[in-house]
Amino acid sequence: FDAHILGLARDQGAGVIQERVTGVNLNGGKPTLTTRSGETEPYDLLVVATGINTAFLKLFEKQNTGYRPPKLVQASICEFRLGRWMIERHLGNAMHVFLLNIPRLEFAAIIPKGDYVTVCLLGEDVDKKLVDEFMNTPEVKACFPAGWSPDARSCLCSPRISTAGARHPYGDRFVFIGDCGVTRLYTDGIGAAYRTAKAAAMTAVLQGISAEDFAEHYDPACHRIENDNLIGKFVFFVTRQIQRRRFTRRAVLRMTANEQTADPTKRQLSTVLWDTFTGSAPYREILLRTFDPRFISRMCGNIVISLTTRHQTAAHLNEQ
Repeated sequence: FDAHILGLARDQGAGVIQERVTGVNLNGGKPTLTTRSGETEPYDLLVVATGINTAFLKLFEKQNTGYRPPKLVQASICEFRLGRWMIERHLGNAMHVFLLNIPRLEFAAIIPKGDYVTVCLLGEDVDKKLVDEFMNTPEVKACFPAGWSPDARSCLCSPRISTAGARHPYGDRFVFIGDCGVTRLYTDGIGAAYRTAKAAAMTAVLQGISAEDFAEHYDPACHRIENDNLIGKFVFFVTRQIQRRRFTRRAVLRMTANEQTADPTKRQLSTVLWDTFTGSAPYREILLRTFDPRFISRMCGNIVISLTTRHQTAAHLNEQ
């Protein structure tokens, strides 16, 4: 995907230099980059779009600009090659999202992709212990063929993801966009990169490239994403409370299942879950949907039914 985007930029006239940058000087005059080959070149404007899984950002921390990288946590992404027929039989073409009561786990999903299945885990510094605990739960095992082993992975990586934006991601003649600047919480990194890149480009072309120009015209776009992320943290806090209680998990499952036979425009909880875990809508919009009286009444009704069913089951077991 990166190569495709780079090719599109090249087709529009961008010059691509295949060199690793080993030095940066942002203090005074034009930004200067030094490459591994030893060449040094000044530029009118430096746009940093490196992501966060790189040591390259340390070069900027040494500069007297006020820039500080985003706050990070560890995630885990692994892939399993099952084959299309096996995936269609056990997973279909749907993204599977799990609300399991596992400490430190914020979000987990299994996503079919051709011959492969991608397993994505987000949370508080996801490590091997947490991954193994998730992969060995009955709910996850039920999504895979009998006798399948989670050790049979084809690919595994543990990228870091941003949970809070960078401090001061701009200055005179430089600007940070995407993950190394500000991005959306847990989801839609590409969308956030596009929006910050657009704001930075419009500022540079129409306003100027000074720190004051970026502060006035670029910084507001970053703040909009950051403010929405604060709402997102509250949304995931509520999600964690649902995960920790069996009756609320059952209520969510029951309400979502019942919605699948309803008119698509009335699938309130289904769209809330989808947009929360895919990043298809701002967190503010998602939260406002849950304030709809119809949503609240349906959710409360399903919680009551879940509690009643649980108590009836417990009483029946006690009688036996």
